Amino acid sequence: MNVLLLGSGGREHALAWKLAASPLLTKLYAAPGNPGIAEQAELVALDIANHAAVAAFCRDMKIDLVVVGPEAPLVAGIGDDLRAAGIRVFGPSKAAARLEGSKGFTKDLCARFNIPTAAYGRFDNLAAARAYVEKVGAPIVIKADGLAAGKGVTVAMTLPEALDALSACFDGSFGSAGAEVVVEEFMTGEEASFFCLCDGTTALPFGTAQDHKRVGDGDVGPNTGGMGAYSPAPVMTPEMVDRTMREIIEPTMRGMAELGSPFAGVLFAGLMITDQGPRLIEYNTRFGDPECQVLMMRLKDDLLVLLNAAADGQLGHMSVRWLDEAALTVVMAAAGYPGAPEKGSVIRGIDAARAEGAEVFHAGTAVNAGALVANGGRVLNVSATGRTVGEAQKRAYAAVDRIDWPQGFCRRDIGWRAVEREEGR
Repeated sequence: MNVLLLGSGGREHALAWKLAASPLLTKLYAAPGNPGIAEQAELVALDIANHAAVAAFCRDMKIDLVVVGPEAPLVAGIGDDLRAAGIRVFGPSKAAARLEGSKGFTKDLCARFNIPTAAYGRFDNLAAARAYVEKVGAPIVIKADGLAAGKGVTVAMTLPEALDALSACFDGSFGSAGAEVVVEEFMTGEEASFFCLCDGTTALPFGTAQDHKRVGDGDVGPNTGGMGAYSPAPVMTPEMVDRTMREIIEPTMRGMAELGSPFAGVLFAGLMITDQGPRLIEYNTRFGDPECQVLMMRLKDDLLVLLNAAADGQLGHMSVRWLDEAALTVVMAAAGYPGAPEKGSVIRGIDAARAEGAEVFHAGTAVNAGALVANGGRVLNVSATGRTVGEAQKRAYAAVDRIDWPQGFCRRDIGWRAVEREEGR
């Protein structure tokens, strides 16, 4: 099979790494890719926002399946445009991608189909939103309705912080994504990430993870796109997985079908595990980043076979097998992240890190004058497996310490909750 992978981050490098291992694969292309992905795929200088150009490439190169990595093309309808051109796609339609593209849409879906989530209000003007927040009080959660690259959410512990977050949304800090705002009840519990592969009818559970959104050790500082992750998530017991499928995923699949937008692709549920059970924080309609990296490290089965089955509506016949080991990934970021990251600094020691038994997925790199350089905020994902999360953590950080990049930084406590559980603390 000839496969085209769209995207350029650490998630896409992990997908390329796993797809490249498939005996079904004839040729893997990636657009636009990155220097790490170039180890597994032929990079193509395609503008993935130009759907007609992507379709033309697929016809010319006889592409059998397009795998869409990031959310923006899905929300923009690339799945519909490629399918209309007769090209098979792994990823949802534009209408189904509203589950990620509009937080308000998802909250309304939850209300209509009795899916447990936080109480909420939707607002398209600052005055009404301020009045609601002042009435409800803090702590409270402020979310830009649209896509904001993982940075449009503020968990406000004080009223002034909440009002500042509202002002940022309506003042244009997140562009059009903040033209409407969702204000949510603050939920207490433990967060977890839950994934399903979906084909429009069947939702096949596809692993659990936990990520660390805050930039600093001890989960302090501003939210980021994710500073690390591990899998599986200990809080997602078999009972909790069953409840999540029954109370959240299955009603969502039925509801989307009833609305005329059956969901096919990756359904990524961000969950809060409360004393009352699982509650939905939000949906994403693609693999998480960096959760994808730990899932790919643990997946025993052929990823391409599974994605094909999803594209063909055949997941009802499939199952998924996982390594018994845990996996953990540490994000190495450029100085200044999550604000304005410093670009252009030279990175050395990738091979030395891999010699420690880790995989190093490129997230924001480039090649300049023959040297590997930082070209983004989150730059590398150093990933390892182990019999326990603690063992995977030690291996990942041993590999991190082999990377020579003075301008980079990382959290040193990824996986701390699971390690404390393992140690009985």
